[in-house]
Amino acid sequence: MKPRNNVSPVRPAQGRGVLSAVYTFLFCFLTAFTQPVLAQEAKRLNLQEAVQLGLQNSKTLKLSQTKIEQAVSRFNQVRDEALPKGSVSYTYNHAEIPSNILQMSKEADPIYLPKRANAFLGTLSLQEVIFAGNKLKYARESTDLMTQVARLDAEKDKEEIAYHITTAYFNLYKLQQSKKVVAQNLEAINRQIKQSQRFFEQGIVTKNDVLRFQLQRSNVELTGADLETNRKIMVYNLNVLLGLPEATDLMVEELATPDGRTTSLTAYIDSALTNRTELQALTLNAKAADYNIKSIQADALPALVAAADAYHINPSGSFIPPKNGALAVGTIGLTAAWNFDRLWTNKNKLSEARIQRAQVDLTRALTTDQLKTEVNQNYQKYLLALNKIDLLQTSIAQAEENDRSEASRYTNKVATATERIDAQTQLFQSLINLELAKADAGLAYYSLLKSTGNIIQ
Repeated sequence: MKPRNNVSPVRPAQGRGVLSAVYTFLFCFLTAFTQPVLAQEAKRLNLQEAVQLGLQNSKTLKLSQTKIEQAVSRFNQVRDEALPKGSVSYTYNHAEIPSNILQMSKEADPIYLPKRANAFLGTLSLQEVIFAGNKLKYARESTDLMTQVARLDAEKDKEEIAYHITTAYFNLYKLQQSKKVVAQNLEAINRQIKQSQRFFEQGIVTKNDVLRFQLQRSNVELTGADLETNRKIMVYNLNVLLGLPEATDLMVEELATPDGRTTSLTAYIDSALTNRTELQALTLNAKAADYNIKSIQADALPALVAAADAYHINPSGSFIPPKNGALAVGTIGLTAAWNFDRLWTNKNKLSEARIQRAQVDLTRALTTDQLKTEVNQNYQKYLLALNKIDLLQTSIAQAEENDRSEASRYTNKVATATERIDAQTQLFQSLINLELAKADAGLAYYSLLKSTGNIIQ
């Protein structure tokens, strides 16, 4: 029978070759477009690397640096005020004189003035303040102190950023450790499900027991999903703090719980009183207030100014005067001046400056008390966090023993599935609580260091 439409029949071997080529093409095509993307390898960071990276890329610190540069610029401006003052000018004057005849009396001969006149006057002036009650000196010292305060503010910003990074780091660490415990718990539950299924097949337990263990696994998986969502949020936030690409996946390293109990509370307080930038800034503000008082007092003292002036007088009317048609005059002078009204007009200014100085002293005393309270509070929280770790380790040992006991009782058909699940849940929760407590203790330690002004060290 001839094939229709003159199409040649395909031999079996030839057909298999064509189909093989088609399948190969389809396989390659689908593989190219459906092959799963390899998971991005997480970037591992320790705490020190995270803090250094955050400080390096912080926009807040870059803004603080501009404030320091602004303070330095103001200091240089005040220094410039001590330089000699100079000015130069050249003036052209034109006069129209309609009434140009001047006669002082009837007996005097009249004086005939021109109808119009032109004149050029050039002036060069240079002044130097020799003494002005040291006001410029006090101004320089005061602005220098403000520059140091700006640097201290930048140091404080650096400490705050380091603490924010440390807090985010420990929060991510909590989530990582909790996920590990969830994974371990899922492995234990899966083993328990297999065991219960064997018991069910043997007719030892009911289907309900298997379902209870499967429900427990679903609940733990939901907990794991919540932890993963929170972990992604925390990774994103930490990437922003560190200046990393937002899609970067991060993995923080495990941290040993620091033991700072060997240092006394008194030593921590002394460190805070020495290192806290707030107290250092108040010390500088007190010195600046002293200079302000001295500056006001100096304003009531006499001043001595040296001046040198040069004049070029050209009354000829021509820009370039004829020979002997212009005068060149030079003068030097020394001026002593005293605005003695400052003796009573500055009285209230001086009173206000002394009040401001007293306010700085009171602020320092209040800040000192607040810092002591803050250090003590953080120290007690740190001790409490360490104590919680000890208590939780004891509770974990008890939970593990209870879990083994209930596992044995369930295997021997003495305990119910509910009792077995309760024991596993208690152990699971105790393990998570321990990891959270370790992270809280580490963060409490760095909070204590921050309150002493040593977190960056």
